[in-house]
Amino acid sequence: MAQSNVVVVLADDLGWGDLSCYGAKRISTPNLDGLAQAGVRFTDSHASSAVCTPSRYSLMTGSYPWRSPLKSGVLGGLDPAIIGAEEATLAKDFQEAGYATGAFGKWHMGLDWTALDGSKRDAFATDFAAQMQGHGRDINYEVPFTGGPTDLGFEHYFGIAGSLDMPPYCFLDQDRAVGLPLEEKPDLVSSQRPGLQSPGWRDDAVDTTVVAKAAEWITQQRHGGKPFFAYVATAAPHRPCVPPEFIQGSSNAGVRGDGVVLVDWMVGQLLEALGEDRENTIFIFTSDNGAPTMFPEDGDVEVHRPNGPWRGQKADAWEAGHRVPLIVAGPGIKAGDVCTDLVSLMDVRATLADLLSSPEAGAGAAPSAATELGDGVSFAPALSADSSSTADSRILGHQAFDGTLVLRSGPGKAIFGTGSGGFSEPVGAPDDTGRGDGQFYELDTDPGEATNLWAEKNDKALEMIETFERSTGFMRGTR
Repeated sequence: MAQSNVVVVLADDLGWGDLSCYGAKRISTPNLDGLAQAGVRFTDSHASSAVCTPSRYSLMTGSYPWRSPLKSGVLGGLDPAIIGAEEATLAKDFQEAGYATGAFGKWHMGLDWTALDGSKRDAFATDFAAQMQGHGRDINYEVPFTGGPTDLGFEHYFGIAGSLDMPPYCFLDQDRAVGLPLEEKPDLVSSQRPGLQSPGWRDDAVDTTVVAKAAEWITQQRHGGKPFFAYVATAAPHRPCVPPEFIQGSSNAGVRGDGVVLVDWMVGQLLEALGEDRENTIFIFTSDNGAPTMFPEDGDVEVHRPNGPWRGQKADAWEAGHRVPLIVAGPGIKAGDVCTDLVSLMDVRATLADLLSSPEAGAGAAPSAATELGDGVSFAPALSADSSSTADSRILGHQAFDGTLVLRSGPGKAIFGTGSGGFSEPVGAPDDTGRGDGQFYELDTDPGEATNLWAEKNDKALEMIETFERSTGFMRGTR
């Protein structure tokens, strides 16, 4: 059998309950529903962070977000790269295995821009602090950036630097801006920050342009003689919600719901580009964190619950912040299965290495056995048609916007902080010593996280964090 291709699609702020295959009634997602019918749909999958930059770092490196220079919060579009040049990445795994590698869409893991005075900021410097509100008027856009996708294992890149509400408002091609962003953006939509745009920039054309570039590249690779790995990161349904005209009104959940439909359409475009190669392609769909429920674009979040039944929203330590949809389909993967195993997007690197070493993937397809796969654990056994679940009682970590640590062990969930750590009230304060105030929930009997058992479960929480510290090198009380 030919070596399997791999496509990973990462949506932006798409919640656990946003897809019709996860129970949404006011949004129809037929392409993703079909993908779920052809593969495995996970119900207890988690981003490593409840916000985008650290979540994406974990997906790309297979490592916990606290290993990066960014210990809390997110980057702006002008902030420096948080993945070091020598760090192992998912893209490097495939590149070393002889794959063509392409990335498309939102990056948001930092780029090393050159300022007009010739200086560069360094995320690994001791005084580094993210500047999410950066305007970029001091950047020399004629100079190529470094530290981006093409320095981290992707042979081809086309996309945008950060979220659609962050300057610079321009496309990036390989290692430079397309059309110099030298004019002030005149029409700031909802949450967009002031900054510069390239001539003719249109917010509503970002995702359609990105998916067209990705589909074109996939079509080229199908005839290129090498297997390929495509990473496609959408801007939707993150704010500002600006669906193109042909998508507007396609849901019954407002403009944000239309953004979810746009993501489903993009998946359809990629599946169409795969053509007959779809049968030989491992296709992974997920989201970087949960959905927000506090903005006007979010609509009536009781009529359409973007995070399903889970407590909280994007950025929170509670389940809605980091529990995300995950669908995996492809050769040798069970069809129409629902998996309840506890898994993390951090596990994707290890899982793909495992899947691509199987006979179904073709000889020689796997990344080197010597490749350092980070903190992730392969969930490939849960995907196999010839295997049942082998989930163990791992202690899995996530974090909230403010860095609040969350640990899961089976149904037990310890939050080392006094509130959401994110957007919901009360925000509270983090305390990862394990000896201060915190929260503990048993999700099997209390999935809504209504009853805090910290007083009676503090010893269990302390045991969990001590085990986590020993096994990962996490240092309590240092963040």
